[in-house]
Amino acid sequence: MVKVREDHPLLHDGSLDVESWLQNVKQQYDIKDPEVLGRALHIAKQVSDEAIANRTYWSIDSMQMGMEMAQILLDLRLDSASLVAAVLYRAVREGRLALLKVEREFGEEVAKLIEGVLRMAAISAIQKTSDKIVLGQREAQVENLRKMLVAMIDDVRVALIKLAERTTAIRAVKDGPEDKRRRVAEEVFNVYAPLAHRLGIGHLKWELEDLAFRYLQPDSYKKIAKLLDEKRLARQDYINEVVQRLREEIHGVGIKCDVYGRAKHIYSIWRKMNRKNLDFSQIYDIRAVRILVPEVRDCYAVLGIVHSQWRHIPNEFDDYIANPKENGYRSLHTAVIGPEGKVLEVQIRTDSMHEDAELGVCAHWLYKGTDLNAKDQGYEQKIAWLRQVLEWHEELDDLPELAGELRADINPDRIYVFTPEGHVVDLPPKATPVDFAYRVHTEVGNKCRGAKVNGRIVPLTYLLKNGEQVEILTSANAHPSRDWLYPDAGYIHTTRARAKVAHWFKLQARDQNIDEGRQMVLRELDRLDLANEPLVDVAQDMNMKSVDDMYAAVGAGDLRVGQIVHAVLKRVDSGTPQQELPLARRSEPATRNTESDGIYIEGVGNLLTHLAQCCQPVPGDDIKGYITIGRGVTVHRSDCDNLLHMEATEPQRVLQVSWGNRPHHTYPVDMLIQAYDRTGLLRDVSAVLANERVNVIAVNTLSNQGENTANMQITIEVESLERFGRLMNKIAQLPNVVSAKRVRNGARL
Repeated sequence: MVKVREDHPLLHDGSLDVESWLQNVKQQYDIKDPEVLGRALHIAKQVSDEAIANRTYWSIDSMQMGMEMAQILLDLRLDSASLVAAVLYRAVREGRLALLKVEREFGEEVAKLIEGVLRMAAISAIQKTSDKIVLGQREAQVENLRKMLVAMIDDVRVALIKLAERTTAIRAVKDGPEDKRRRVAEEVFNVYAPLAHRLGIGHLKWELEDLAFRYLQPDSYKKIAKLLDEKRLARQDYINEVVQRLREEIHGVGIKCDVYGRAKHIYSIWRKMNRKNLDFSQIYDIRAVRILVPEVRDCYAVLGIVHSQWRHIPNEFDDYIANPKENGYRSLHTAVIGPEGKVLEVQIRTDSMHEDAELGVCAHWLYKGTDLNAKDQGYEQKIAWLRQVLEWHEELDDLPELAGELRADINPDRIYVFTPEGHVVDLPPKATPVDFAYRVHTEVGNKCRGAKVNGRIVPLTYLLKNGEQVEILTSANAHPSRDWLYPDAGYIHTTRARAKVAHWFKLQARDQNIDEGRQMVLRELDRLDLANEPLVDVAQDMNMKSVDDMYAAVGAGDLRVGQIVHAVLKRVDSGTPQQELPLARRSEPATRNTESDGIYIEGVGNLLTHLAQCCQPVPGDDIKGYITIGRGVTVHRSDCDNLLHMEATEPQRVLQVSWGNRPHHTYPVDMLIQAYDRTGLLRDVSAVLANERVNVIAVNTLSNQGENTANMQITIEVESLERFGRLMNKIAQLPNVVSAKRVRNGARL
């Protein structure tokens, strides 16, 4: 369940009793300079009293929010400077207390902390896409974000104070207007809950997620809360019985332990129900206990005791001690068939691991600048992540990409692989050795020429799996290949790696980019028998001043070859649809789009569609649709930041859409294969066609024994150009094959 705003002691006139609150804090926490905190509270109260006298009542809450922020930071064990900064922050932000006065009264350290938190207000710009930023302000926004990240890296307390401020803000909007609740909840869900997760502050992350979920999807929240509440007493009795039994068994073998029921988080339950398509009754961690023990070896001993008491559920065990999550989280998770045949989840960790899980980076920040032991490496890893985000942001100048990186670790299906030195590297699903190389270091990716997995050479398109050891083979003369940027080629599946490759090509000379781009475009057009089509008008369609500018954009990675091919095909008008391979799939007339027949909505008939201005998708991009109110379906790129947020908050309004129409039938197309003749060539080509489930209409082969060459013209049936392009790629990779290209206009061997 989510928390509510904590009650503070009040005086007889209803105002905050600051002295009583401070005395309570002194008794509960070990504060180094309580007198300094008292002075800060006194100044904050003066500002609040002045606001009351001037009838600006909106400022009264600033005092209470300052005390709430300080309370959160006390639980995170931060120092006096952080507490003072939290108490005074709202007064400075509202312009009622000068930062210079803070510096004179409390020193440079406190003033810098407040200044850093003020700069972090720029992170709200992440929710805006670049086309919505007013002309001339983009550079300022980027600079503000850089300052914010630098502040976080120099002193992580800035990020923690901002997290406390946003936590009090989302608590405070409980009774506010709905639009304000949603606005605050969206920002918290997009940025601050993922940031708390990355910094390993578990209890703040859960509260922020639950509150944001409560405001963004109130019906779903209330439904799950009601289901939890209906059987609360019976479930608590059950947990008490399990806790007592486990405590007796563990103490019986001489291990000290603390066993208790684990809190239920509504958002995590909802997310698991939707991700795995489960009913509420099928969620394992509705009944859950946590066991804390002194040593790591005790964790595994207790695991054995749990499994000896109750039958373990297959595929429901995770060892995050041997393979910690990237944010430093360590624990053993298992699920068993407990008493009465009910599923029970058990978490086992040491007291130190529990402290890390609840406090994260806060448990280690005091060690900064000193010799760190193994326990405190988590702090350095989190700071290294923040530096990594800054480095990437400087290369891209892309606000939506930054938000995506902050959210990246929310995906629970990430894979974990090892470097040759034994370090664990986490990657998203379907990651390749190229993705791994750029995850390790930019230069490793740029110099990558091959890869070994578990000591065996694998192609760079190999999909990595959990637990594999990956070694990248590098060469001083190697450099990124432009083929890596082709989505269909399968070399790259992460946004970070794609951005790194594109950035490398951007740094190359314009002339080289033009040459490389020209070769890529002409090679693809020649392969599709479109080499004779004029490109001047196509360049204009791409918003380029000249064909050379278009080539340079392709060479630099800013423009995809597939986009140019689509533009050329739109201008080609030869033959009837039955004779010409379509741009994409065809559908029944009844499902044509009312605004543009270039977009098909799966499972839906005529609906108005329009392209989103935030990401401006073009043919060739992966796309999805979002059902708006009164405006039909808005089409976004699949990696659009706005769409990702809407997909997380309102998945029922996101549709599968595609360019073109559903296939009604296939189309014949001629393909010419040129190769050096060898035994089994036709057999290998036929095997590729069979594996791709392609129907062959005709085959005509001609061998030249004098030159030892062979030409094959094969007529096949395919439903789209994309499918045909992938097929030619696979055939071109066969041994002895020189080229595979399309033949049009009835040309024969």
